[in-house]
Amino acid sequence: MMKIAVTYEHGNVFPHFGHTEQFKIFEVEDGKIVGSQVVDTNGSGHGALAGMLSALNVEVLICGGIGAGAQNALGEAGIRLYGGVSGSADEAVDALLGGNLAYNPDVRCDHHGEGHHHGSGHSCGEDKHGCPGSGCH
Repeated sequence: MMKIAVTYEHGNVFPHFGHTEQFKIFEVEDGKIVGSQVVDTNGSGHGALAGMLSALNVEVLICGGIGAGAQNALGEAGIRLYGGVSGSADEAVDALLGGNLAYNPDVRCDHHGEGHHHGSGHSCGEDKHGCPGSGCH
């Protein structure tokens, strides 16, 4: 069985890994979803989230924007990353399993000198994403 995690909010891929309050964890067998559950991060952020996903035996993460530090933590935990994804969490997992997930292999959420914009087309300073402007990285 493989586990896929998606940063999650209201059915959609949450746009910033380090600020997600929930993950939807999908259990996959023989290329098909056999179960899913939503888990709270309980206020964990950035690097601690990689440890949480590792403890849940997650092998793949689908998310929106993500900073280099979190990418490194996921890499060290052996978790494959598909970033720069938006839209329905369920549809993203279906697309991944079907081999046609649109993602950005060079996704970044690093605001130092980048004008606070993610490659995924949203601004991390937008209040609706819960990111406090330049403190989000």
